[in-house]
Order: sequence, then C-alpha cells, then structure tokens
Amino acid sequence: MVLSKTFSESDVSIHSTFASRYVRTSLPRFKIPENSIPKEAAYQIINDELMLDGNPRLNLASFVTTWMEPECDKLIMDSINKNYVDMDEYPNRCVNMIAHLFNAPLGESEAAVGVGTVGSSEAIMLAGLAFKRKWQNKMKAQGKPFDKPNIVTGANVQVCWEKFARYFEVELKEVKLRDGYYVMDPEKAVEMVDENTICVAAILGSTLNGEFEDVKLLNDLLEKKNKETGLPLVKSINVSGHKYGLVYAGIGWVIWRTKDDLPDELIFHINYLGADQPTFTLNFSKGMHTSPYTYIQLLYKGYRNVMENCRENMIVLKEGLERTGRFNIVSKDNGVPLVAFSLKDNQRHDEFEVSDFLRRFGWIVPAYTMPPDAQHVTVLRVVIREDFSRTLAERLVIDIQKVLHELDTLPAKINAKYLDSGNEEVVKVNNGNLVTKKSDIETQREITTIWKKFVLERKKMNGVC
Repeated sequence: MVLSKTFSESDVSIHSTFASRYVRTSLPRFKIPENSIPKEAAYQIINDELMLDGNPRLNLASFVTTWMEPECDKLIMDSINKNYVDMDEYPNRCVNMIAHLFNAPLGESEAAVGVGTVGSSEAIMLAGLAFKRKWQNKMKAQGKPFDKPNIVTGANVQVCWEKFARYFEVELKEVKLRDGYYVMDPEKAVEMVDENTICVAAILGSTLNGEFEDVKLLNDLLEKKNKETGLPLVKSINVSGHKYGLVYAGIGWVIWRTKDDLPDELIFHINYLGADQPTFTLNFSKGMHTSPYTYIQLLYKGYRNVMENCRENMIVLKEGLERTGRFNIVSKDNGVPLVAFSLKDNQRHDEFEVSDFLRRFGWIVPAYTMPPDAQHVTVLRVVIREDFSRTLAERLVIDIQKVLHELDTLPAKINAKYLDSGNEEVVKVNNGNLVTKKSDIETQREITTIWKKFVLERKKMNGVC
C-alpha cells in the first residue's frame, strides 16, 4: 500500500532556505519577533545583512587587526565560551610578558602590576583614575583643594582621553597643533602644567599621522620643572593588544611602573568565583583573547619582522603616492606604519571626494580635518596592518590614480573662495572671472541642474553612474 502525505506550510524541512516563508517575508528590525523561525533561516537572514558590510581587510581607516593565523582562529573558537575575568581558572601571563617588554623594574620572581582590558580606551580610563586618586590623596595630605584636577594632552589625542576628562570630571588642557607640527609640543605642554595637573599624556603613534611624540624630551622638561621627586616620571603605559599587538578586537593593557603607582583603594577583592581575586577594571566579564599565542609563536624577532614588513609596505605606498605628483605626505617615517597625505591642489575636488570615490573600488580610506589650530588641513590616511601586502599597496596606488583621473573629468564642486571687494562680496570661479555672489538657493539650484545633466549624459554613455 502506498502512503502519501500532504505537506503544509509548517513542514519547513522540505523547503529551500530561500524558498522558505521565513526568508520571503520581512521581519521587524527593531523589535523581537513574536514567533520563532528555523535556525537555518535565522542564519541566512543575518548572513545576508553581513554581506553588505565593507571588507575588513580593505578598511584602511582602522588600526584594529583584521587577520590572524588559522591556528589562532581555532584557538579563539576553542576559548570563546571562557570568561576571561576568572583569573583563578585562567591565569594571566600577558601582563608580566608586557611589563618585561616595557622594562618595568621587576625582581626575578616579582609579579607585574597591570591588567587586561577590552581595549586601550578602558586602559586609559584606569590609568587616569589612578593618577587622579594619587593626586587627590597628595592634595588632601597637604591641606589643599582637590576638586579641580587637570590633564595635559595634545589636541591630536584620540577621543578616549576626552571621554576620560568628561566622565571623571577632569579639566582637559590641550596643546594646539600648527602647520607642519601635528603632535603635542613638549615645551608648550610643560608650560600648561600646574599643581593641579594629575598627568601629561604622550602618544607613541598619533591617530592622525602615526607620528611618535617626544616622550624623552617631555620627561626631561618635566623633571626640570618637578625637581622635588627626581624620579622617572613615566608611571604607567597603556597599549592596544588588538592593534599592533596583532590580535582581534577586544584586548588592551595598562601597566604601572610599581605597586605604589596604583592606589590600593581602587582595587576590589571578590571571592564569588572560587578564590580571592583582586580586580581593577571598568568592565567585568569578557571573552578570552589570544595574545599568548602571538607572543609564543612570534617572539621578539617575529614581531620585529612583522613591523619591518609593515614599514616596507608603507614606503611602497608613500613613494607611489609621491610619484603621482598630486599629494603632500603629512605623516612621518618615524612612527607607526601609516601614510597620511593631502592633495596639493584641492580647489576643484577635495580629499573627501577622493575618499568617497575609492569606496567604489572597495577601499575604505578616511578623510578628516586636523584638530585646532590646524583645522584648515584635510588629510587622507591609510593604516598599514600586517595583512596589507605589497600587492595591495601597489593596487591602491593604481586605484587612486583612476579616481584622480575621473575627478579631473567632473565639474568642480562649489569650492569657491569668497573675496571681499569693498562693499560687494564676490566669488572667484574656475576661469578666474569675478561674479556677484549668488544666494544659497540659486547656488543649490545651479549645482543640481549641472549634476542632473552630467548624470544623464553618463547614463547614455555607459548605462551606469
């Protein structure tokens, strides 16, 4: 006897994933759906959206690691269900490794003073809190006011320093930049220091152009101003493990010179994970990381080799850009491997347009203005990571040349310079003629008309815009 069965809509096992009603109907984007769906359909829906993301390896805006060895990927998956905060279960070797790398004054069997964080931003918060508390304790002991702490940084610092100042009520004193000098000037920084200064922040690898700040000169100038101590003034160092530590996002470090540099009252002790554990972090639970693998696998010489390779590819890109004759190189060779550059002539088309057009080739290259007092300078920046090969460097130069050629054929954006000619405001246009300034509405209409005409002509020529 032949048995037959009529399949209903609920019999999802017989449907192709894309033929399933779960994929054929839209789901709410900002609310949890009322009914569950098969795991295959849920995976496919999320995977489809992820396809729209940029290629991480072509995201040259980010310092964060985008490639690791397959063995490391496997270790990550093997450790993904482990809670890194449980130090009794998962002892931390990396703090001691990094402390020795930074030449912390440790005895033969002495444990380093430091902690792993979710990134250098959290590490900066912790280091800042330690500085603030030590300063408060000192001012209290001297019977002085302790309600107006400040820190001194360059205007080129990453936003995490501004967050620290705002979140923890510390005045931020910024050393302004100037043309051709895009890092903190040590002499100007020391001039801003007063008895309420809890620390001066120096950066080895500016976010803007990769340049190293002169920490040695800063230290010498501060010692001269602060003669009563006579001690080395670098009290803590923070670093992103997920940048040139060569591991994926989610790990940073802060290391203190000695135990005296980290006030005891900032350290909490917990025992509900199985043993007494000291903890000094803003975040608590977090996933495991893979730094020990890279330290063991690469060792000192391996890291040096990786960084030398990054530097060589940086030079390839820099020289390729120089050969175009269209760019000024803003970054310095002495710094983290990146190339920051600006157009020699940005009157017709600017750096933001170059950045936008490069996305058509898959590249994500940021364009941004410098902080005060160099905000009139606009640059593009390419971060050279371990996975940015020489082939990619050469290809990027080729694609930049294509973008420049295409921009040269396009109408200029309204980049007109306003001139003051007596009582009448005038505009200098591309052909050098002076015309009376148009209203904003008139200008916008003219731009719209020109671009509509241009787009229509391009469509007729090749069917795409």
